[in-house]
Order: sequence, then structure tokens, then C-alpha cells
Amino acid sequence: MTRKPQPDIPANTIAFETQALVKPTGFREYDARWWFGLPGHEKPSELNLYGVQALGEGLGTLMHERGVRPQIAVGHDFRHYSLGIKQALIVGLMNAGIEVLDIGLALSPMAYFAQFHLDCPGVAMVTASHNSNGWTGVKMGIEPPLTFGPDEMSRLKEIVLQGQSKPRAGGSYRYVDGVKDAYIDDIVKGIKLENKIKVVAACGNGTAGAFAPEVLRRIGADVIAVECDLDYTFPNYNPNPEDMKMLHAMADAVKEHGADVALGFDGDGDRCGVVDNEGEEIFADKVGVMLARDLSAIYPNAQFVADVKSTGLFHTDPVLIKNGAKTDYYKTGHSYIKRRSKDLNALVGFEKSGHYFFNAPIGRGYDCGPTSGVAILQMLDRNPGKTMADLRRALPTTYGSPTMSPYCADEEKYGVIARIVADYEKDAKAGKDIIGQNITDINTVNGVRVTVEDGTWGLVRASSNTPNLVVVVESPTSEANKTAMFRDIERRLAEYDDIGEFDQKI
Repeated sequence: MTRKPQPDIPANTIAFETQALVKPTGFREYDARWWFGLPGHEKPSELNLYGVQALGEGLGTLMHERGVRPQIAVGHDFRHYSLGIKQALIVGLMNAGIEVLDIGLALSPMAYFAQFHLDCPGVAMVTASHNSNGWTGVKMGIEPPLTFGPDEMSRLKEIVLQGQSKPRAGGSYRYVDGVKDAYIDDIVKGIKLENKIKVVAACGNGTAGAFAPEVLRRIGADVIAVECDLDYTFPNYNPNPEDMKMLHAMADAVKEHGADVALGFDGDGDRCGVVDNEGEEIFADKVGVMLARDLSAIYPNAQFVADVKSTGLFHTDPVLIKNGAKTDYYKTGHSYIKRRSKDLNALVGFEKSGHYFFNAPIGRGYDCGPTSGVAILQMLDRNPGKTMADLRRALPTTYGSPTMSPYCADEEKYGVIARIVADYEKDAKAGKDIIGQNITDINTVNGVRVTVEDGTWGLVRASSNTPNLVVVVESPTSEANKTAMFRDIERRLAEYDDIGEFDQKI
């Protein structure tokens, strides 16, 4: 039986070099993510290399426990410490009797693709996604194209923290060449743009820079590469297409080069953000509505899935209604939307964060930024004479907010959300007004999404990956009602001492 990891070990000590450190809060709803640390940084490490090894042993033990063939594809993103973390993970997996297929430097969707390409049931992708330097994590799955949800993460956490991993014979290691080329070939197969489209590909010096520009060029786009040279210091901005610095850089590049659209890719390449030809950011849920319009014209009566942070237009847009499209609103989180899309046989699942899940015949069911980028360019290609801004303006007007995140510690956030949900449910039951209107719907599938008479809604939920809450508001009628809904939420949150400052506000 493996020794139990410790939850807190000071760095620069003998203990840190001889014992496993795994902070329990790193096991989140569907990802595993920890502050690994940076030299000279005051924040204490939440994970060390022996802790990563313990994680690999736990993952291997879970695979055996679930009766999964003991073979796993493993990749890593472009950070100065990711390769070392992957190697520690591999040691743990081999100790647990797992055959490891190392696909090298990868995007998360390339790792998911490897499960199909190599006929491999397991995947473990070492990445901190869009988190800043110092963070690390692992995205895992044992049933293509799905990644772990709460059930698997809860059991993995128990195995690792309780020292229940079981060493087994039979572990092995093999480096596999050629997966990157096969992944790109799979995305672009049979696709060629008929019209000239100039596109900015922005990658924030993250891993996607080695993939996205090539994908877009292969389908015939004229590509302007912006911050696509890999540099793990991220000297310009963090590769996160929800971050305003990245969006402003994309807008500047569109205007400078006269591009038709800018596509921004996050650190591990599973998300895609959009700025139109006029330099306007289009929130990912609105891009989702545009794609749903385009695809539902090709595939009538299409089923879609959208996360609860997304615009209400998926239900109210007249074009989608005319095309017979149906949309199910479900829990935020790439694992949740991925699984829900599979369960409902949805054509696409959309997340406001920019994760899009294209199922057959378009994709393989996992979130892939380059595939999303290709779909957006195909949409433009099918609308000659119309710009991205034209397609944006064709949507019914709504007044939406960015994703706003007040601080709330991982240990406190779910308890706080439970109280906020109860508060809203109490008000709805009592018939209380919000912003001078009756409450017409309370959706508690993921936190609480409260909707009033004119369709204005507000969402409060716990972030699955960081010590924050998540707040989003939208109104189909006015900027004033959008702001009023936010002020109501802000007032309620101010009553909780556990909730700190917002990262941004409207």
C-alpha cells in the first residue's frame, strides 16, 4: 500500500524532497489543478513531484478498479515544468501497471484524439490550461471522448489521499511519434475554403501556436500569426481568450491587417475566442448561436447543449426556432457539457468559456479549439458577401456581461453557493420581485440562474477550477435591466464575509 501524501509541506526542506505533497483542494469537480510553485514566489506549493507520482499511481489504480484496459496516452503543454511533471506522472502510472504511450508536447484535444488514433482507453494531459505560470494540472479520461466527472474525481481523490494505490507489475513506456500530424490531418480532412478569408490566429505564446496556424492554413485561410512563437514566460499576455489583454491584441491585429476575423486560442488549445472584422469581441455563447444558426440550416431539427452561463438566445432566437433546433441548458464545465452532448446525441455542445464540442459528423465529441476555428471559417465561407460583424448584427440584441469572478476560497465556495441558492428559492417561493419584476424561473442545475418576466437573468455559481464564484447577467431588453440584475446579485454577495473582491465588474 502506498504511503499517504501530506496536505502541507514547506518548500526548501528535506521533507519536501522525500515525501509526497498533494493538497486536497486540487481535486476539483472534473479537473485536477494545483499551484505547483515558482522560485521566489510567496505562495506555498500545493503539489510536488512525489505528489504527482502518487497521482499517477492513483489514476492507474482507478483504471484497474474500473476494469479499463491498462493503457493510457499522456501529453504535456508548453511550460518550463510540464515535462518534468509528466515524467513523474508516468512513473506513477507505470508503478500501477499501466502501459504508457507518451505523445510528447500536445494540446488537450490532441491528447483526446490520441485515444482514438492509438485505440487507447485512457488519457492524461498535463496542463494548467489558461492559468498563469506556476499552476499545473491533469485532464483525465478513461472513456473516449469523455473526461472525468465528479464520480471519478471523488474516487481518485480518495485513492490518492488515503494511500490506497496498489503497485502492479506490467507497467511500460513507449514514446509515440506522429500523433501531431495525424491530429491535424484529422481536423482538416476534406475541408477547403471556397472564398478568400484572412484570419488572425492569436495564441499568446502558448502551446496552440505550434498547431492552430497550420490547421487554418491547411484549409486555405490567409493566416496572420500573432504571438504564436512558443514562449513559456508568456511575455505579452496570458493565453486566455476571455482575458481582455488578449482580446485587445486580437482587435488591434484585425484592424492593422484588415482581417476578416481573429481567432484566439487558450494555453492548451481546447478553447477558441472570436473578434470580428470591426474589432468587436463576440462572446463565445453568441458565436455559439451563430454556429447553431449555420449548422441547423444544414442539419434540421438539430439538438444542441449550452451551459447555464450562456445567452438565452438558444431558446428564443427566431432562426433557431424556424430551423427546429432544440437546446438543453446544462452544468458549466467541459466534462459536464461533453457528457451531456454525448448522452443527448447533440450535434454541438457550447460553453460560454469557448469550449465547443462537435459530435459526428463534424467532430469526435471532445473540445478542440482548432476544430472550432475551422467551423467558424466554414460559417463565413458559407455566407459570401457577409462579414463576421454582419453575422453578429443579425442576432437579436441582448445586453450581456463578461464572466465576473469574486474571490471565494475553495474550502468555502460550495457552502456559500448553497446558501445563495436557498436565498433565491426562498424569495421565489415568497413571490418577491427582483429588479421590479416577478421571478419566472429558477434553474439550480449549477448554482442558481434566476430569470424574471422580461427574460433578464442572472447566474451565480462556484468556479470548478479556481477559488472564485462566477457571476454572469444578461437582459434581452435593456442595458439598464442587465445592470440592475447585477446590482441585485452584488448586494446579495456583499452579505457574505467569505466573498472577496471581483476580478472585474460592469
